[in-house]
Amino acid sequence: MIVITTPTGNIGGHVLSKLAATDERLRVIVRDPSKLPEQIHGRVEVVVGSHSDAAVVDKAFDGASAVFWLCPPTPRESPEAATVEFARPAAEAIRRHAVPHVVAATTLGRDTPWQDRAGMATASIRMVDLLRTTGAAVRGLALPGFMDNALRLADNIRAGCIYGAIGPDIKLPHVATRDVGAAAANLLADRSWAEQQDIPVLGPEEHSYADLSDIISEETGHKCGYEQVPFDKWKARFVSFGWPEPFAEAYIAMLKAKDEGMDNVASRSTAIIGPTSFRQWVREELASTL
Repeated sequence: MIVITTPTGNIGGHVLSKLAATDERLRVIVRDPSKLPEQIHGRVEVVVGSHSDAAVVDKAFDGASAVFWLCPPTPRESPEAATVEFARPAAEAIRRHAVPHVVAATTLGRDTPWQDRAGMATASIRMVDLLRTTGAAVRGLALPGFMDNALRLADNIRAGCIYGAIGPDIKLPHVATRDVGAAAANLLADRSWAEQQDIPVLGPEEHSYADLSDIISEETGHKCGYEQVPFDKWKARFVSFGWPEPFAEAYIAMLKAKDEGMDNVASRSTAIIGPTSFRQWVREELASTL
């Protein structure tokens, strides 16, 4: 039995669709079962509720052979509350039910100079550390920025410019969420691994944000540039959206670490390299939305 959290999310949805095509027994934790794809109903067991709820994860993890774990990116009072404390009931349930394998979505940054000063990335690494204390074999999928984030920028693209905190010429890895979902599904189905290890999941290339805006322009026909916005202005904007200040500060610290090179340290020789290039992703996923 494989348990999938966030089965209607950007990554969890891909994990679910990949595993639903196999013979694996599946169980999902979901707040609203009506959001599951219609073809999934009857194929999976459903536990209704939040995977931060001790009673929910205790029920869901009973008899599980593997768990896909992802903390939703919901702003909370602190980065630790959004990650480590959110995952604490799950860690206790994993230990209690002796779940042997866990695949967890996390960030790049472990074993780098930024590990303890990268805000949200630091909190995510500590969340995986908590899961490791259960004694389960834990694979952390260490992730860069997502290509799919560009879907939220449709209005900016139409207006001719996208904005970000990272320098325009800094080349960074990016990955498509569908490739992350495929990597997670493969590990959950295989389960021949027994170690506790973070593994980067990267796209096939590294691009700067200037590169990304050029590719968007070429593939969509919408001339689009990129403009860097100072970190303090981004923080003020996040706080204006209602984010608690410690959470906004932690998010900015993660962006600063990326700007300084945190995501570039990951070795491609030991990473899982997704097949989807940004150009392909724009052509297949973004262009039709503009």
